[in-house]
Amino acid sequence: MYQNAIQGLKGRRAHILGHENYFESAVTLPLVEKDGQIYVLFQKRANNVLQPGEVSFPGGRIESTDGGPQEAAIRETCEELGLRPEHIEVIAPLDIMVSPFNAIVYPFLVKIINPELINPNPEEVAEIFYVPLDYLINYDPLHKVLWVTVDYSEDFPFELIPHGKNYPFRKGTLPQFFYIWKDWVIWGLTARILNHFLTLLKTNSCNE
Repeated sequence: MYQNAIQGLKGRRAHILGHENYFESAVTLPLVEKDGQIYVLFQKRANNVLQPGEVSFPGGRIESTDGGPQEAAIRETCEELGLRPEHIEVIAPLDIMVSPFNAIVYPFLVKIINPELINPNPEEVAEIFYVPLDYLINYDPLHKVLWVTVDYSEDFPFELIPHGKNYPFRKGTLPQFFYIWKDWVIWGLTARILNHFLTLLKTNSCNE
């Protein structure tokens, strides 16, 4: 009865389980070369967008019209920084981040080829700033942990699970890094993506 349906699963591409119930976004980690030095571009969110005033990388929601996360990341970066796709070189995808707060983020390492053309959209970006990559590589960030615990509705059916209300639910951990540059604090998802990128760089440098 189910043979055709089972065979139809052959060649299926795996996704993240439950992704349709998550907020899926894509961001770029933009590198800019100026005067022979490499910088990482950050932006401060405008006051009329989600998480106003936060330091972030360019990016946003993956729309149904996008051809995938990479296309969404480039589109959003162009919209926020006033660029065109040909001004952005995609170097590599970074690791996908799944947040316990029902969000999936697809980051991409990119290089801004024509940084002099950057013209931030004031509707989305309050300002941008650049941090030398050398500084970030050698910076020892403050590292703390947020605990993620289980909560439940009043009608949760504890009678259906072993040990009932005494079930040993696990605690989750959410690492938090804090990078400080002048008056700026880089933390949250942005700092986790940054830390991941810097770790990859250090690992590759050690293997050279």
